[in-house]
Amino acid sequence: MVLKKKKEIQVDAFVLECQELETLRSFADAEDQNLASLLLHCVQLSDGIHQIYSMKQIVTLLKKMDRNSACSPMIKCCLDIIGVMYFSLGAKNPLKKVLASSLNGLPEQLMTEAVHSFVRCLKEELKTTDLCLYRKVMDNLASCMENFSLGMIIFLQFLQKSVLEIQEENSGNSIVETRLMHDLLMAIKVSMMLLQKVQENFQGSLWRKPGSLVWQSMCGLLKSFTNFLMNDYVLSLFEKLPCLVSDLLLRSVKCASVPEWFVSSCECLCTEELSDSVLLSLCHGALAMLEWKNGNIAWFCYLWLHGRLKESNMAVSLSRILAIWTNSALDVLESSSQNLKSSLNGNSNTTGKLLEYVYTHWEHPLDAVRHQAKLIFKNILRIHQATLKGSVVKSDPFFSMLTESLLSLEWHVKGKYASLGCLVECVGVENILTVDRTIPAQILDVMGDQSLAPYASDLLETMFINHKSHLISAFQKNIWINHWHDTWVSPLLLILCEGNPDQTTYVIDYYLPKLLKCSPDSLSYMIKILQASADANIGSCNTRGALGALMACLRTARAHGHLQFREIMRDDLLSIGCVKQGLVHQHNQVRVDALGLLCETHRSTEILTMEEMQLIQFFITYNLNSQSPAVRQQICSLLKKLFCRIQESSQVLYKLEQNKTKQELIKESAKWDHFATLQQYKDFMSSICDKLFEALFPGSSHPTRFSSLTILGSIAEIFSAPEGQTQAIFRLAQEIDPTRVQMLIQCFASTFEEVKVLAFELLMKLYDRLDITGMTRLIKYLLSNLEREIFQAEKSLLQAAASFPMYGRVHCITGALQQLPLNNLTLMTEWRQMVTKLILMSYRLSSVVSPIVQSSSPEGLIPMDNDSETAGRLQMILHEIQPRDTNDYFTQAKILKEHHRVDFAKLTDDEPVENVCTEIRGKEGQTCDVTAQMVLVCCWRSMKEISLLLGMLCKLLPLQTVSESSDGLIAVEQVKDIGDYFKHHLLQSRHRGAFELAYTGFVMLTEILSRCTNESLRTLPQQWLYNVLEEIKSCDPSSKLCATRRSAGIPFYIQALLASEPKNKTNLLKMTMNELVSLAVPVNESLNIIPQVHALNILRALFRDTRFGENIIPYIADGIQAAVLGFTWSNPLWPMYIVRNSSTLLFSTLITRIFGVKRGKDENSKKNRMTGREFFSRFPTLYPFLLQQLEVVARTMDSETGELKLHPSLFLLLLILGKLYPSPMDGTYSALSMAPFVPFIMRCGHSPVYRSREMAGRALVPFVMISQIPHTVQSLLAGLPECTNPCIRQNSVHGMLLQVFHLLGSYLESKHRVNSDLQQGLVDIITCIKAKVWLAKRQNPCLVTRAAYLDVLVVLSDYLGKSRRKGIELFGFWEEISKVISASELMTGIYYFSAIPGFTQYLQSITKLVISVLSVAADPDFSNSSSPVAEQMMNSSSMVVHLLQSDFHEVRLPMLEAVLLWWKQVNSKQATEEKMGPLSLLSDLEVILLRMAMKEKHPECFCKVLEILHCMDLRNVLPRTQDSIKMNPKEFLNWAMNIISASDSIKIQSIALKLASKLVTHLVQNCQEVKRFWIQLVTSCCGDEEQTAIRLAAAEVLINITPLFLTNQKLILGLSSTLAMWKCVVLLLQSEELIVRDTAADVIRVAQSQIKQCSGGFAFRVVNASMALDLAFGILCELLQQWNQTSAGVPVLLEWLLGEDEQKKDLETTTLMEDDNLFNKGEVNFWAETLTNVRQLSKHLFLLIPATRLNLPDQGEFLQLARRASDQAKLVTQHLKELPPTPEFSRTVEFTRLAIQNERISTCLKILTLVEFSLGLGRDIFV
Repeated sequence: MVLKKKKEIQVDAFVLECQELETLRSFADAEDQNLASLLLHCVQLSDGIHQIYSMKQIVTLLKKMDRNSACSPMIKCCLDIIGVMYFSLGAKNPLKKVLASSLNGLPEQLMTEAVHSFVRCLKEELKTTDLCLYRKVMDNLASCMENFSLGMIIFLQFLQKSVLEIQEENSGNSIVETRLMHDLLMAIKVSMMLLQKVQENFQGSLWRKPGSLVWQSMCGLLKSFTNFLMNDYVLSLFEKLPCLVSDLLLRSVKCASVPEWFVSSCECLCTEELSDSVLLSLCHGALAMLEWKNGNIAWFCYLWLHGRLKESNMAVSLSRILAIWTNSALDVLESSSQNLKSSLNGNSNTTGKLLEYVYTHWEHPLDAVRHQAKLIFKNILRIHQATLKGSVVKSDPFFSMLTESLLSLEWHVKGKYASLGCLVECVGVENILTVDRTIPAQILDVMGDQSLAPYASDLLETMFINHKSHLISAFQKNIWINHWHDTWVSPLLLILCEGNPDQTTYVIDYYLPKLLKCSPDSLSYMIKILQASADANIGSCNTRGALGALMACLRTARAHGHLQFREIMRDDLLSIGCVKQGLVHQHNQVRVDALGLLCETHRSTEILTMEEMQLIQFFITYNLNSQSPAVRQQICSLLKKLFCRIQESSQVLYKLEQNKTKQELIKESAKWDHFATLQQYKDFMSSICDKLFEALFPGSSHPTRFSSLTILGSIAEIFSAPEGQTQAIFRLAQEIDPTRVQMLIQCFASTFEEVKVLAFELLMKLYDRLDITGMTRLIKYLLSNLEREIFQAEKSLLQAAASFPMYGRVHCITGALQQLPLNNLTLMTEWRQMVTKLILMSYRLSSVVSPIVQSSSPEGLIPMDNDSETAGRLQMILHEIQPRDTNDYFTQAKILKEHHRVDFAKLTDDEPVENVCTEIRGKEGQTCDVTAQMVLVCCWRSMKEISLLLGMLCKLLPLQTVSESSDGLIAVEQVKDIGDYFKHHLLQSRHRGAFELAYTGFVMLTEILSRCTNESLRTLPQQWLYNVLEEIKSCDPSSKLCATRRSAGIPFYIQALLASEPKNKTNLLKMTMNELVSLAVPVNESLNIIPQVHALNILRALFRDTRFGENIIPYIADGIQAAVLGFTWSNPLWPMYIVRNSSTLLFSTLITRIFGVKRGKDENSKKNRMTGREFFSRFPTLYPFLLQQLEVVARTMDSETGELKLHPSLFLLLLILGKLYPSPMDGTYSALSMAPFVPFIMRCGHSPVYRSREMAGRALVPFVMISQIPHTVQSLLAGLPECTNPCIRQNSVHGMLLQVFHLLGSYLESKHRVNSDLQQGLVDIITCIKAKVWLAKRQNPCLVTRAAYLDVLVVLSDYLGKSRRKGIELFGFWEEISKVISASELMTGIYYFSAIPGFTQYLQSITKLVISVLSVAADPDFSNSSSPVAEQMMNSSSMVVHLLQSDFHEVRLPMLEAVLLWWKQVNSKQATEEKMGPLSLLSDLEVILLRMAMKEKHPECFCKVLEILHCMDLRNVLPRTQDSIKMNPKEFLNWAMNIISASDSIKIQSIALKLASKLVTHLVQNCQEVKRFWIQLVTSCCGDEEQTAIRLAAAEVLINITPLFLTNQKLILGLSSTLAMWKCVVLLLQSEELIVRDTAADVIRVAQSQIKQCSGGFAFRVVNASMALDLAFGILCELLQQWNQTSAGVPVLLEWLLGEDEQKKDLETTTLMEDDNLFNKGEVNFWAETLTNVRQLSKHLFLLIPATRLNLPDQGEFLQLARRASDQAKLVTQHLKELPPTPEFSRTVEFTRLAIQNERISTCLKILTLVEFSLGLGRDIFV
């Protein structure tokens, strides 16, 4: 529960005019007891609530009146007054509702008089002529529609008049027009209600007479409504209007023939061609109003409309009409004839068309259409079910066909899920599972895709609910629940433990809550299963493991109210140790789930336990520094929920204390519990704030600061003092002291903008008092300094860029203005002057920097060259712009060797400008060079800030409508000038940063203009749009529009103008799109192509803009045509690339807009594809266009002469066609067949261009149905030439083989083929392949086609081997392959040169074939049989050796990759008999591999050799080194280590390091000198400067050596070397790359496993880097005690703490100012935190030293450390004093470095002091 203050209800009181008051007074009695007196008292009340109570008393008195008093003048007067009250009140006034409900209960004798009074009042209302009051009159008329017997003519006449006047009104203001259209909608509603009562309220047939006034009024309304119906614009404004108009129209027409009056009223309907929208409206009205009798309705009139509807709202209307039709059909089916049932069953033509509509629209981009498609499909199933005569649904052919068709679809089809869900509800889930029991697991597998997860979870929910109902009705609980768990829960647990991160996340979010809701009892089953394996399967950085799965289940269960945390602890479902392990788990989501378990509850007032508070504190210690923004967001969100829970539960506790009785107060225990809990809350929140502020230490990382500031901001927001809350559990302001304020201010020096913003917002929450006067002074001060800087920049832009780049002050002015209440300022005159000054200053600054950003080459405007020749070439660029510059910079190229020293004394006149540029100036006398980057950044960021400032001024400042007006701060003319400024810079700027940010400010302006009441301002966007389009079309040579750089800012300019158009209007968008399309696809060739280029670029921007939504979809087809035709453009006067570049960009944008953003790397994936029918149904004009274009392209491909003809649009056509695929749902109803494209794509495969043939092969796959692939493959193989053909066209052969290759691969990999047809299909294909096998042999002279044929053989061989298919019919295939291999050059000798075309491909293909056959031969099933494979490959190891000794690396490399894969299979822990099969191929390879290692020159082959040696058992390798390579093991180790330093390849260095380390561990006893060299290598590989792969290899090495070297009870390497190895672990745990940190953390896992084995207690194992770093120091200190080396180890650790020589280097660099590149910040680690390392190490040293008795015979080492620390302390103090004075918010990097070193030194000195006491020495010996 949440305690909230009740909102007071405000009711407007009714005020009566003086005349009515006097009338009431005349009837009032002296005692104020009669009706008139009470009513007089009521109307004189000023409070509406009191009037309601008084009116209830009056009505009660009225009900007591007898028949005689009902006719008295007083009663009539009071009823008249009540009528006036009723009609004067607004429609939503509660008093009006009370009157309506009360008067309905009047006695019969008063009701007549009341009706007369209301009619009289209503007639007076109808006399109004004010258009603004029409809506009120219509509301009153609608509320009084009952019990009328008079006045119908008057009402109809008023409605007719109001409709006409509202229709004719045209204000030009979009807001007013919207209100008028709503009024019009209300008029139509009232008209409908009124006309439906005509028959009831008129006696006889008066209303039927054409000459009567009622009839004439009705005909007038009908004519008006017909005009509305024909007005597409009006129809587009209101979703309900078509239905209402059609209902009225069709309700009035009931005659068999059309009378004259109908023709005169609805002439346009009878004579004009009706648009799609009108037809839809008529159909909608017919379905809504006509009665169905025996199915007599013209339903087919709209089924064809969806093929040509472009507008989104029309598509929605059609889907709703079809849904209404299916609902109506379902309603009448029960009472209809057998003929109707036959015409509506599943096999009927009607149902077929409806199913086609569903299949086409079930993935429509509009949610409404998809929803209606689902409803239509559901109704189709119900309709068919209703047509069955008691038949068994399970065996119905229609349902069986649908089930098979839907299951044959791939799971990426979103429409499949909803349709299967409907089918499950209809036929039951058992019928679905009977087809395939693995369906639940298949659906869970696709939940790794977020776009599919919601659909999949909904289907699963439907299925398991239906399954549960079925099992409950069939079995007892203990039987059905086990079966249900096996089907739905077991696959879930498997995925939670071993699934990929995305999949498990979406399963937990979407599926698990629904499963628990269906069966809460399953939670105990899940917990029991996961608990059993949680300790063994703890997870990793990639998998959750059983522990992570348990956390997720418990979190979800608690969040949904299935259990509480106390129950988890009480029932021992999870130990505190396991929760802690989860809170620091290596897997991000496990940590989040563990935190969610603590923070998320079903009740927001649940009391926190002490265990929860302690665990939260533990979590915050190790999880603030998360690099993942998503994880940080989740952490902050969960903690915010926790704080809300503390706040709300504390208020409940306070409330309970307040409501206690005296007896309860006596019970001290209850009183103590509440107060104790509240005190715990306060202490807990205080400790949390302590930890968060401690995290803002110098050098803390950006993630740490972001997390801390965000959480602190949530605390400040939640624990504020809301109105009405008397008790406050916590106030963040109470925890703030000057030191913490200083910490927040220092965050302003961060290089991350969001950290600055968070710190500022937190300060504003803590100190919310705004000093307007101080802020005003600040703005004036900033403006004054900015004017001085602009003055200097006008003299020298170089000096400004180097010393005072100006944009910072503009940014500060903008920020200061945003903090002010600009709509509520005093001193308006002064502020107007300041606003004017700001605007003029912006223009002035813009004039200084705009020449740079408007240059044709803004990025390199400043010459950086060192020779005069290069500088001379820049003269033309510099001459392009002529700004005001007194130092001739822009008119003379310079060689920038001199230093431009800034004279800050000249920058001050009257007021001092302090600290203009401290960081750049540095120490006094220092100079800096000006780079092109510095000038460009200065200019475009200045333009950015100017744009944001001007946009903000227009958005926030009140407008001064009249020049002399006292209100408003910005004048109309100023707004127009700002608009012209934006127009100028958007249309002329060349630098993307400049015009993109000008666009941001311009959008602010256009949004204001579109809502402005000033006519001249509101129409500006439309005028600007017309002007720019005319300028684009004009082809004026003097135009300054930029045609390069993708038209620069022009698309942005038009985007902003169109986006400002109201959402209910798209006139400007339609006009613009039509204009642009006509320019992009010119009818006649023009001499000037610039308009076409602009049009293509603008179209691209508009199609990318999501704000236009579905309104831009109708133009996609035109855009595709423009892009394709633009690629074929050619003009001898212009370069070809100009139009083609823009066409390419437009085409790419449209592909993304149609098919979605491609997120995977699989080119054959169908996730970003759609069926051909769906595509061409959405864009029907593209079907003939693409077919025609493809036909044109195909004609150029099949040249008899083999001439190279590459059609320019071939690539685009094949790309877009490759995105389409045929659906198994395609039946006989589809008119948009994909078949006509197939022959043209095949012909494209004959192209002389290799790439074209390859693309055609890939594009063909989606056009051939799975069931048709075997036939198509056989046809292609049959079309291949015979060896006796005199003329063989190898290009055509190659293209056909590529098509066979891709089709066959797709077919064999598909999960949706019919397995019963597979065997015969394979036999037929193999027969065809054997017939043309000569193409793979020497008879074929072309190596390219030989390689292609071999690739086909490889596909078949791989499949037959994996599927283990056998049979006599396949023996011939293996025999042919064996012959091909035996006769190949690979076996007999290669006599070709690598320069021969196709030679490399052939070698790779034949080698792949051999490897495939070897893999099959190694399979035990084949090797033990009489297969030709086994017979031919009995000596397979010799074949391996033969390939490894090949002279060509194209042969060796794939063979080495295969050998490596086989070794990994053999070494796998899960090695089965099948995986042990390759062992026969690997026998006796040690010698050949050792020799290859010595001789191999190819880098990739050499790397693979080393990898294989690393995988092999060294016990088999090392004994053979002497004989094979003449090296003993020690020499072999030296050779491996030398590779690391000699090679330039990162991969070779990495694997060599692993191999050398493996050798060292094997030879550890006999190579002391080698060990030292190896230690140096490992240490050097752990540095931050090394590549990620090297450090990753070092981390893996450290994991492998941990048991032997790092945690062994014996110091095998010696103490110093072992500590050096541990320091490597510490360094890698602070690496910036997450993968390196996670790998290094496994060292701790190995070490902790050994600790647990020794101690038997709980030990953290799989932990994140922050926790691993802490554990590493703890383990090391513990090991020092076990080794009895504390005295020798502590000095080493103190050197780590002090930083050894690192800090000396840092201190030296602080005295130097390097001339760094602006954007090159060097090697920066954004994750590591030096002080975190220092604090964790010092924590363990403070525990180690008192617990250990140090024995120091020689104190010299400690004394030397103490002196060094003291010297460094003095040096740091000196450097801190020498730093220039700066405010806290601009502290430099040098200050941070010194602050970090200062804490390191002070910590070291404290520990040394502790050592003094532990040794019993005197004070200050070390310090």
